Amino acid sequence: MRESKSIFLNIDWIAILLFFMLILMGWLNIYAAVFNEEHRSIFDITQRYGKQLIWIAATVILILVILIIDPKFFSTFAYGIYALSLLFLIGVLLFGKEVSGSRSWFQIGSLGIQPSEFAKFATALALSKYLSTFNFSLQKVKSLIISLAIILTPAILIFLQNDTGSAIIFIAFILVLYREGLSGSIMITGIAIIVLFLLTLLIHELYIIGGLLLLSLVLLFFIKRTTGNILKLSLIFLISALFVFSVNFAFDNLLSEHQQTRIRVLIGIEKDIHGAGYNVHQSKIAIGSGGFAGKGYLKGTQTKYNFVPEQDTDFIFCTVGEEWGFLGSFIVISLFILFLFKLIRMAERQKSNFSRIYGYCVISIIFFHFLINIGMTIGLMPVIGIPLPFFSYGGSSLWAFTILLFIFIRQDAYRFQIL
Repeated sequence: MRESKSIFLNIDWIAILLFFMLILMGWLNIYAAVFNEEHRSIFDITQRYGKQLIWIAATVILILVILIIDPKFFSTFAYGIYALSLLFLIGVLLFGKEVSGSRSWFQIGSLGIQPSEFAKFATALALSKYLSTFNFSLQKVKSLIISLAIILTPAILIFLQNDTGSAIIFIAFILVLYREGLSGSIMITGIAIIVLFLLTLLIHELYIIGGLLLLSLVLLFFIKRTTGNILKLSLIFLISALFVFSVNFAFDNLLSEHQQTRIRVLIGIEKDIHGAGYNVHQSKIAIGSGGFAGKGYLKGTQTKYNFVPEQDTDFIFCTVGEEWGFLGSFIVISLFILFLFKLIRMAERQKSNFSRIYGYCVISIIFFHFLINIGMTIGLMPVIGIPLPFFSYGGSSLWAFTILLFIFIRQDAYRFQIL
């Protein structure tokens, strides 16, 4: 009994308050997004906002269960939970229901469960367990390979489900590796690859190769011209050139047609406001029409007349922009940023490596979802179909983010008992 009391005394109530503020705002916006005169009651369980309320209520029970579990359970069984999540990802490939072209759902009666959402916290646990092992160092090639294998295995299984957006989110774990000692040169290399990829789609390959050659010659004047440095520079140029020549082949043969179109629309190669670019086009109209203070709650016209597809899930931020305007959007974004900074402070005060690393896994996943989702709605990111944490409609998403977060909050409360 004394231990149970200490859990609730040591818990970070500010983090929980911010969590419930985000959930409440999300629920109100789901109601606004699908509101109609025939179903005015916000508690109508035949409507999506009514179902979301049931999931929110179930979330409270889920939170209480997590908070009473011994925090050592999560580190002790981290690999087992990870292995179980991989089995579910394989199972959904074989027996899952196909929704919108993706075989990523288990259908149990009227309840749909998406294993990819839960794979995120399972991967966070396994990665935290491995990175916190004694004498671990990311400077060792073996350690880096195993870390990447933990991250990429579920990502590949999710990609095979044709759920590219959820698979891309696993890139977020690279930020955790960087926090734990990954060389900055690897991060720079990753950014350079993305830049080269986009430039090759915009500019002819020969111009890119010419630019790389010119850059190599310029660098040659600023580095010490030893045989080793010249060979390294030549090797980098050769690999870069080969990558540039492979971009268009990979783009045409590895990406599906709708993925190609979305990338072309994003970088301005083509405009398709009636096809792949329709969602973003309508989203920007909705957000822009909100002006400074918005049209008022339940008074949005773009959302009311269903001009914006997926307006209560992936494009929920449109409702915020249209009905709450710039002011409301600023408040929502500020709340997310405040929440993330709170989590960073919590991560940095942890006394165990496992808890700190897991905390940064939570931060990275929420940050990526927040950045990409809002970026999608304003046309700065490709439309990859991922939810806004705690806002978007969906039980799997809400429960998965809740588990992800409250395992960390439970670890944080336990830090007082660690000597």
